[in-house]
Amino acid sequence: MPSKLISSDSKHNFFLKAGSKKKSFKDIELVIWILPLTLVILSSILIASTQRQFNDSSGLQHIIIAGVGIFIAYFISQFHLGRFRKFLIPLYLITLLSLFAVKIFGTSALGAQRWLSIGSFNIQPSEIAKLVVIIALASVLEHQKFYSPIYLFKPLGVIVIPWILIFTQPDLGTSLVFGAVLLVMLYWAGMPLEWVLLFLSGIFTSILVGVLKSGLFLWIPFMGFLAYRSLPRKYLSSFLTIVSLVGVAFSSPWLWNNFLKDYQRERLILFLDPGQDPLGGGYHLIQSTIGIGSGGLFGTGLLQGQLTKLRFIPEQHTDFIFSALGEELGFMGTLFVSVAFFLLIFRLIRIARDARTKFESLVVIGIATMIMFQVVVNIFMTIGLGPITGIPLPFMSYGRTALLMAFISLGLCLSVSRRTKSFTRS
Repeated sequence: MPSKLISSDSKHNFFLKAGSKKKSFKDIELVIWILPLTLVILSSILIASTQRQFNDSSGLQHIIIAGVGIFIAYFISQFHLGRFRKFLIPLYLITLLSLFAVKIFGTSALGAQRWLSIGSFNIQPSEIAKLVVIIALASVLEHQKFYSPIYLFKPLGVIVIPWILIFTQPDLGTSLVFGAVLLVMLYWAGMPLEWVLLFLSGIFTSILVGVLKSGLFLWIPFMGFLAYRSLPRKYLSSFLTIVSLVGVAFSSPWLWNNFLKDYQRERLILFLDPGQDPLGGGYHLIQSTIGIGSGGLFGTGLLQGQLTKLRFIPEQHTDFIFSALGEELGFMGTLFVSVAFFLLIFRLIRIARDARTKFESLVVIGIATMIMFQVVVNIFMTIGLGPITGIPLPFMSYGRTALLMAFISLGLCLSVSRRTKSFTRS
């Protein structure tokens, strides 16, 4: 946890030093406005390229939704983030109700029930839930102490119901985003790094069961030692950690066969060797890597990609938009987009670091984590370094709810940046 969120004196000294660097704060706002808009304009052309055989207007809709999102983001940025806290409980409850409604009245597509149809529009409540949960977690973690794991029940209680509702849609990708956001926000709020590793130990144990069972003989005792070092009631904590992980090791095969859907198991395995099912579960990955590789250094040119034109890659305008980028703009295009996302996330982390209150800092770091996790997982997915999880690429994948919520998230970050800037000038 950064010391600036712990020591008010050190924070005050930092702001005094930062007062002479007004230009840097202007740069932060410019980065947050310009980079997402650039990504949207570029992706709208790529979306049009993927859909041009069908005279589809998705590319134009992408631009229009972005315009609405920018307007809302600017409006939100003019208000103090704390003012939105009064609406947090109603928003959280409405979000839960909408997720329940998806289970009953939701619209299905591609084997998942994730949307609510309102007139001619489809709304994806899970995208709204990501931002609402981030704000709710920030509110809970603002005064959180980490004397014992029992203090984690409250933040876990905030996230567990929406996580279950989203996971059972089924939406593995969004549920993974929730996990990443929770861990990073807990760490940013002051949770020891050892606890983060203990949180993840169950996942790594399950992986070792399927990949290298002999590694469990080193991994589980090491986790027990970590629990002894970092948790209260050292012997009991170490014992419970070891017993829990042994239980995870024995139950993992059953959970693998009964807890996950067939297509989810395929996605988690086939990225290692998509050639096992080249016309089925491995088809997306094979075609995506071929498309990106065919672009070479500079690509075939916008609207000139042959694999994109002939729609060899399913869902290319949504989850696999990065493959269209690789084919039509080549390595340089993918490098440009990757650097743009890096700069955006770097600026958001700076805003989180410099925020005036812990609540504001936690909201911004939660949003930065959400964007960063989605970018990394989506890019890894399209180039064959990770499983297909259905996570869209922020600002680039077509999806009206996701794009709108991405800009609303940036509006909240701009609100924090604006308040920080005003404080340094006073």
